[in-house]
Amino acid sequence: MSLQTMMWLGFGAIILVMFVIDLGVFSRKSHEIRFREALTWTIVWVSLALAFNVWIYFEMGSTKALEFFTGYLIEQSLSVDNLFVFIMIFSFFHITKVHQPKILKWGIIGALIMRAIFIMTGIGLIERFHWIIYLFGGILVVTGFKMAFGGDEKIDPEKNFLIRLVRKFVPVTKRVRDDRFFINKGGIRAATPLFLTLVMIESSDLIFAVDSIPAVLAVSHDPFIVYTSNVFAIMGLRSLYYLLSNVMEMFIYLKLGVSVILVYVGAKMLLVDVYQIPIIFSLGTIVGVLAISILISVTIGNRRARAAHRT
Repeated sequence: MSLQTMMWLGFGAIILVMFVIDLGVFSRKSHEIRFREALTWTIVWVSLALAFNVWIYFEMGSTKALEFFTGYLIEQSLSVDNLFVFIMIFSFFHITKVHQPKILKWGIIGALIMRAIFIMTGIGLIERFHWIIYLFGGILVVTGFKMAFGGDEKIDPEKNFLIRLVRKFVPVTKRVRDDRFFINKGGIRAATPLFLTLVMIESSDLIFAVDSIPAVLAVSHDPFIVYTSNVFAIMGLRSLYYLLSNVMEMFIYLKLGVSVILVYVGAKMLLVDVYQIPIIFSLGTIVGVLAISILISVTIGNRRARAAHRT
């Protein structure tokens, strides 16, 4: 058995065990995830990712370790923008916090499958058609500018192709029935609003993957590094959502920071044949942009809060 095969099997075993513990045991029953539980699992997943990064350092070298950490940070920073979308989707369908964990659990499963397909396809295309990297870079630059200057996103399920497809072929109930995606209504199998919400979550993640996968491919073309960094970020996304969902309005400039990262990563891909930007410089740029955007957001947020308190 080759070393690469052993690494994939070891990684799969780790994720499977943690997946069962997190999503299969602690989240087996629908319940509202409180701040303490969300904080605990966020620390667990971040610590596990950092420990895995240390293992990569000793097994694969410092360059691969830097690529993993940079890819992980990119995916995590882009995930924050996805959290805003989750909040809007849950609000639109009036999904309570009790039922949200089940939807996010199945959403994560779908995201892991889509990421594997996207990553293998993206790497294969870049290796076969080098010019594809310029297309990916251009997409990231355009997306970054749209995110910065395009205004707030709006959720309209009626314009979503998959939602229209579900409504066309499957009856949909108006109310949530316990935590079920489907029920039998008058002898007919019907979908509930929970299933429509899951479809919206998955479709938003599909769009999200179009940005995030090329962004990570800008720092590494190693399937193991790209996929593992994505998986660790995705697995911690659910707990991160509950940790930040009540304070997202504090990070008013974080989205702008994410847009800067997208433009930078896109430019890095466009310049790949002109100048190879060192991975350590990319890591420093991403960390710096995130730190500055969070610091400015918190500072201005605190000023606004004190001003509102005085009035």
